[in-house]
Order: sequence, then structure tokens, then C-alpha cells
Amino acid sequence: MSANELIRLIFDAAALGALLFLVSAGMSMIFGLMRIVNVAHGSFYLLSAYIAFGTLHAFGSQLAAYAIAIGSVTVFGAALYAGLIERVATQPLRQILLTFGVVLVVGDLALIFWHGVPAALPVPDLLSGQFTIGPLAFPIYRLFVIALGFAIAISLDVAQRRTRIGAMIRAGSDDLAMLACMGINVRVLFVSVFAFGTALAALGGVLGGMFLGVYPGIDLDIVNLAFVVVIVGGLGSMRGAFAASLLIGLLDNITKAYLPELSLFSIYLLLVLVLAFRPTGLFARRQVA
Repeated sequence: MSANELIRLIFDAAALGALLFLVSAGMSMIFGLMRIVNVAHGSFYLLSAYIAFGTLHAFGSQLAAYAIAIGSVTVFGAALYAGLIERVATQPLRQILLTFGVVLVVGDLALIFWHGVPAALPVPDLLSGQFTIGPLAFPIYRLFVIALGFAIAISLDVAQRRTRIGAMIRAGSDDLAMLACMGINVRVLFVSVFAFGTALAALGGVLGGMFLGVYPGIDLDIVNLAFVVVIVGGLGSMRGAFAASLLIGLLDNITKAYLPELSLFSIYLLLVLVLAFRPTGLFARRQVA
């Protein structure tokens, strides 16, 4: 492997990792705080990308289409939690069955409205083109995705560790009864966290639709990778989710380039090794005794 090929491989892995982080960060917060096993998290990604695609063709404005897609999916996620998922909040098996049902419904709706046609969202003119360094050319859009992923990861980590809402989320992860006794409306907190996690997945759908595209089944592909990220990184850890996203992005790119038949095997092998030797994840947050 030449130096240029290695640099390009790492660059592509970083772009994929940043996208995975956007999806998995919300899942990590929801799973870490609320103990909700949300199999439908990838459906938010798929739904956002398809809504953006349909709205763009209807109105012609990229900014409006992407804003409408993210906003509508965020509202859908909040309503889904408040109306259905909250009812099975203490029953993991029913959570899985319910959210898997949502996966099937959203998948069928995508087939009805968009006929299962693979689609790709256009890159905004401002982010089109390439950034050239010597013999290397990097798409500006992917540089933007990497930078945005870093910025959101830093912001979430700081918010988690140094803000009041972050303290509430950490306290809720350890002892919900104590949080309620402090006068905090746990239901409002849960709906807000679920909506925010949905918004991150919807943002990932819009951004991913520009270089991965959207197609029937991508919701399951994305959610499988997101679950691996959450488990490898550690529940509720933004640093862990970001590090695991980059690691899985690099592992996925390397194996697809040189051993494509072992791509998924390598990712799940990493998952098995983490579960065997560090079951709380590489960056698990220390629990309060």
C-alpha cells in the first residue's frame, strides 16, 4: 500500500466514522440514560434521507428540504416515544418487538411513497469540488462531514460533563428515583433526549444521503453498525462513541479494500472481543456507587 493510498483510506474512514457517530451518539444517549433498545433508530436515518429527497424534488430548495426532513423526523421520534415506546419503557423484549414493528412500517411506507428506488441527495454547491494537496484530492463535502462530526462530538462531550442537562443525564443513568426526588420532570427529560437522539440520526440521514445514498435496507445496515459502536464505545459515552465510530470506519474501509468478504466478520469480531474482555465498552462511564 502506497502512502497516498493509506492517506486516502484513512480520510474515507474518517468520513464514514463521523457519519456513524451522528447516528450512534443519539442511540448511546437513549440506551445509556433510558435503557431503551431502539431497533428503529436506523429508520430515522432512512426516513430523513427519503423525505429530504422527496421534498427537494417538490420544492427545489436544498436548505428547506433538509430542514423539513430533520424537523419532521425529530417530531416523529418524539411522538413515537411519548405515544408508544414509553408504555413499554421497563420491558426490553416488548421494546425490541415494538421498535422492530416500526422498522417494518417505515420500510413499507418508504416503498409506498418512494417505490424502493435507490436515491442520492445532491451536494450543496458551496460544498462541492475538491481540496487538492499535491497528488491528493479530497472532496470538500467529506471534509465538511469530518469537521462537523468532530465539532458535534466535542460539543456533546463538553455538554455531558459540564452542563446542567449533562449532569441530569448522568444522574438519570445512575438513579432515576433520585432525579425525580430532585424535582426534575423525568418524562420531559426522556422525551427531549429521545427527540435529540432522533435529530442526530435524521441529520446523519441527510448527510449520508449525499455520499452513501439511500435505499431499502440501509436502515438495518446503519442500525447494526450503530449498535456495534455503542457497545464497543461504552453506553452513554460520547468519547467512546466517537472513538468507536472512527475505529469501525477504518476497519470497514480496510477490509472492504483488501478482504471484502471479511468486512462484516471483522466488525463483529471486534464486537465479540470487546464483549469478552471489556463488556462495559472501551470508554464506559464510571457509575456512581
